[in-house]
Amino acid sequence: MTSPPRRPTDKLTVEEFCDDLRISSSTFYDWRKKGTAPRCIRIPNGALRIRRSDYENWLTDCEDHA
Repeated sequence: MTSPPRRPTDKLTVEEFCDDLRISSSTFYDWRKKGTAPRCIRIPNGALRIRRSDYENWLTDCEDHA
């Protein structure tokens, strides 16, 4: 059974975020420590989620306009 398509309002796990950017989770946590990662939500079990809209806005902010 396949999962339903994601909606733009869905939240990403750290693993999904890292897979999408092809980075390691240690890179993500390093960016968080430096304050350069996208905004995250900490859910009650301690896991982090990233709103897809925050991720898209963060990517736009990362664009190089050289």
